[in-house]
Amino acid sequence: MLIEQIAQKLETEPQTLERDSLRLYVERKIRVIESELLRLAHKYGVQNVTELDEMIRQGKYHEDEAFEDYFEFDSLESERDTLVSVLESL
Repeated sequence: MLIEQIAQKLETEPQTLERDSLRLYVERKIRVIESELLRLAHKYGVQNVTELDEMIRQGKYHEDEAFEDYFEFDSLESERDTLVSVLESL
């Protein structure tokens, strides 16, 4: 198997290589998601999707203009939370 071959060349245990590789992959995905969340947060001047929802309810943003961003924000926060949970289990 590829992991065993590479681990042998790197003089490390396959399990260590696999775990460290997974950790780096998950950390990278979290950074990408957090970057997109930051973009959305700056766009609307909020910290999270809950604040965006409140701004929409207060009429500061029309539902039509923020509709797609709202669902993207919510989805990204959920995905980030899942990835953080996965990272903690590694």
